[in-house]
Amino acid sequence: MRVLTGIQPSGDLHIGNYFGSIKAMIDSQNDQDVFAFIANYHAMTSLSDGERLSTLTMQAATDFLALGMDPQKSTFWVQSDVKEVLELYWVLSSFTPMGLLERAHSYKDKVAKGIASNHSLFSYPVLMAADILLFGSQVVPVGKDQIQHVEIARDIALKFNNQYGDIFTLPEFRVDE
Repeated sequence: MRVLTGIQPSGDLHIGNYFGSIKAMIDSQNDQDVFAFIANYHAMTSLSDGERLSTLTMQAATDFLALGMDPQKSTFWVQSDVKEVLELYWVLSSFTPMGLLERAHSYKDKVAKGIASNHSLFSYPVLMAADILLFGSQVVPVGKDQIQHVEIARDIALKFNNQYGDIFTLPEFRVDE
């Protein structure tokens, strides 16, 4: 089973990141096909300092490796190193109804908290769909606040598959306690 997960380098990693996602990623390397990445494009929705983003991306990668991420057992990368993610993001945008994104509660919550409304924040679920679908992910561990994004990825994949055949795997979310 292919499991995909990512973490944004939008700040220094902390113990909550470790117990919330990193530990599970590392622990699952031995019995699952783990695809884990540093989601630095996603971080751009809240972090506009390029130098800081670059530093945090490198720190997150080295932290993962120091904590036990094993590139021999898992696939581990930085999102911006895979240019096909943005290409697929653009293609998937053509299959994404505006109403689907307008119903995204994460976008509404972030704007309500004062984060500037812009296209990247609005279309964040389409970029997440590209991350998930590009790698044939079957399971995506998420927090409860991200369930809707995996459902959006499924909706986009279904619409694409209905037009072009069974191209994309339909992902399932998993919420760890």
